Amino acid sequence: MKSISLILLIFTMMSSINSSHAQTANGSSFVLAIHGGAGTILKKNMSEAMEKAYLEALTEALQKGYDQIKAGKTSLDAVVAAIEVMENSPLFNAGKGAVFTNQGKNELDASIMDGKNRKAGAVAGVTNVKNPIKAARAVMEKTEHVMLISKGAEEFAQKQGLEIVDPKYFWTQSRWDGLQKALERDKERMELDHDAQQSQLPPAFKDEKFGTVGCVALDKQGNLAAGTSTGGMTNKKFGRVGDSPIIGAGTYADNETVAISCTGWGEYYIRTAAAFNVSAKMKYGKLPLKQASQEAIDEIGKMGGDGGMIALDKNGQVAMPFNTEGMYRGTVTADGKIEVLIYK
Repeated sequence: MKSISLILLIFTMMSSINSSHAQTANGSSFVLAIHGGAGTILKKNMSEAMEKAYLEALTEALQKGYDQIKAGKTSLDAVVAAIEVMENSPLFNAGKGAVFTNQGKNELDASIMDGKNRKAGAVAGVTNVKNPIKAARAVMEKTEHVMLISKGAEEFAQKQGLEIVDPKYFWTQSRWDGLQKALERDKERMELDHDAQQSQLPPAFKDEKFGTVGCVALDKQGNLAAGTSTGGMTNKKFGRVGDSPIIGAGTYADNETVAISCTGWGEYYIRTAAAFNVSAKMKYGKLPLKQASQEAIDEIGKMGGDGGMIALDKNGQVAMPFNTEGMYRGTVTADGKIEVLIYK
């Protein structure tokens, strides 16, 4: 009888392990988290219609990603599916909703990473690839490289059969108006500053760097993946590239620890290797997920940067710290329960 009881106990334990990744406090494990950018997002400034539009878009992205996980597809499939929804929406600073550069162009960046083998792919400065996250995945899977940029990345994407669009596809009135305001502000600063300190003044970024989208996912095989996509920064000059396409800064995934996607003032995320920083704190410092991710954001804040990140660990635990007024974000658990948040 004792041997039979022992066998039943072992079977019960194995069934519990296989039925779910490690449990959260409420008994459910998270399999997907997304963000749609962080910034000065205040409810008093949000119309009811606009809030509804964001909630619907975020929900759709989570559902599309979850459908991939539920069907037994990989975490990479889920990341691409979720980000594609947000790239196709004018609400976010990625894909269709990309902001304009100083020259009136839309330059897109994206990256993706597979936690199983730490392979990664990225593109930067592309102007005609409808879904840069797909180009990033193609770089990872079809080349020996990690990052391709500009015309070379566009040529590669076309040869891979990805959808190529006229750059006019990315034009939206709201983003164009945003550029005009930034240009006017630059002009005013030039005219009003007479103390020879113009070059030392901090840029008036406001929320021009925000709106980046990202996704982290955990599939049924226990594999993590992360992806990030952005239109960059309004009025950016000289081919500036932020953290989004840089592995270890804006995106990172390692099955041993965590999957991370960041949004915010990219220069600070690059300087602190923010995404890898979280993984390192967990791997070498043995910190829990929430503490590791919060410390990474706190470090950025102390340096003068702002933004947020989403983090999903190998046990299905999630953290979404940010130091701004809000961050478009959401999660879905293994049972399909979706939660979407905007404000603090």
